[in-house]
Amino acid sequence: MTRSVRRFYSENVKKEWARLESDPYHRLEFDTTLEYLRRYLPKKGLILDAGGGPGRYTIELARKGYDLVLLDYVPENLRYAERRIRREGLGGIKATEGSIVDLTRFSDGSFDAVLCLGGPLSHIMKRGDRRKAVSELVRVAKKHSPIFISVMSRLAMLATELKYFPAEVQLPLFKKIRDNGDYLGGRGFTATHFFLPEELGNEIEDVKNVKMLAMVGLEGVGSVHKEEVNSLANDPHRWNIWLETHYKTCTHPSVVGLSEHMLMVCRKGGRPAAGLSLPGPT
Repeated sequence: MTRSVRRFYSENVKKEWARLESDPYHRLEFDTTLEYLRRYLPKKGLILDAGGGPGRYTIELARKGYDLVLLDYVPENLRYAERRIRREGLGGIKATEGSIVDLTRFSDGSFDAVLCLGGPLSHIMKRGDRRKAVSELVRVAKKHSPIFISVMSRLAMLATELKYFPAEVQLPLFKKIRDNGDYLGGRGFTATHFFLPEELGNEIEDVKNVKMLAMVGLEGVGSVHKEEVNSLANDPHRWNIWLETHYKTCTHPSVVGLSEHMLMVCRKGGRPAAGLSLPGPT
């Protein structure tokens, strides 16, 4: 499984870099993630972007003045990121190869914030390894620091099958994803564990001394409706209303579960810092 994931992403580096800005639908994932980073990140500090791929979030945050360590399992991703970093003349970034399951190169409490965005945790197929990865992500964060983890959704995957591949509903593959979330790859994508929101929440809260701050559906109510969302974006007035709707509803529990990607924001140790509150629908 590990080799399969590495091979898939080594062959799709440029596609993965471009994915988050390829159209308004995919931009929802990127912009909503950035909004929650803006809400919860400290004003400055050292950030670990674990499983950060070709560095989309690393570079975005470096532009804002943060220092970062970009860690990824795919050498091709790191080489691409380093070229982009040099092209933009950005400093304060170190790129290093490694897995989110093993962060022993970093001491306890090394980072002012920890990111694991886009779904790296979804590509770890063994439950014990996923729990170890979550524990490691928490361990390397400083006390009271925010941790951001996004994964791919099981319910959204079932909705995608219904919309685009209804004939596959009769296949054992569909039932396997439905019942335990596991897809072993080979049909246009690589090995992936698709999460239920409570499953991810439980894995995070099982780690000692972690406080959940927010659960967010990154594509929101428009999840799996790519054509409709992209069409709506052609009208600026309607699009602004839709974005307002998106941000008002993206933390509703039903929306979180049905979004293609869901983001969990938590804090290591103690209560949330003063001034922070759980965002929710209004």
